[in-house]
Amino acid sequence: MLKKKFQNNRDRRKYRQRFKIRGNAERPRLNVYRSNKHIYAQVIDDDAGHTLASASTLEPALQGFEGNKVARAHKVGELLCERALAAGVSKLVFDRNGFRFMGRVAAVAKAAHVANLLTTEGVPPKEVIAAEEADAPEAAVGLEPAPAEDAAETENTAAVDESAETPETATEE
Repeated sequence: MLKKKFQNNRDRRKYRQRFKIRGNAERPRLNVYRSNKHIYAQVIDDDAGHTLASASTLEPALQGFEGNKVARAHKVGELLCERALAAGVSKLVFDRNGFRFMGRVAAVAKAAHVANLLTTEGVPPKEVIAAEEADAPEAAVGLEPAPAEDAAETENTAAVDESAETPETATEE
């Protein structure tokens, strides 16, 4: 009889993410775990194997906080960001630990975005990448695009003397 590889869909999502997300000293991993009542978050340096900062709803600092679970998760994220900044962390990579990016998990990530620890700086949106690939098909093939100045000179010489073919215009046609 075959044994099931995954117990549930979260385990499947977690397994897919495990090979893509890794924290290092420069950019540690922000790991989130949520249970039915509480949420836990840690900033982990995977290279050294150390937890740099952590926060949860079980801490005395958050015991008196009133609000729903999403508001408490946002507060955990704010507290974690304060501790991460105190530990000298300037950038994080987000590990949702197989949970869907909604509700309490998204609230922790939003708190990190507000603290400017999670940014998409330097990563162009998918629309920009698609537009660049459509504009420059030579780059996709591996050819270098022609310099803009040579193309402008070629058009000017063809307009001035249409009967004479220059080597530049002969190669383009």
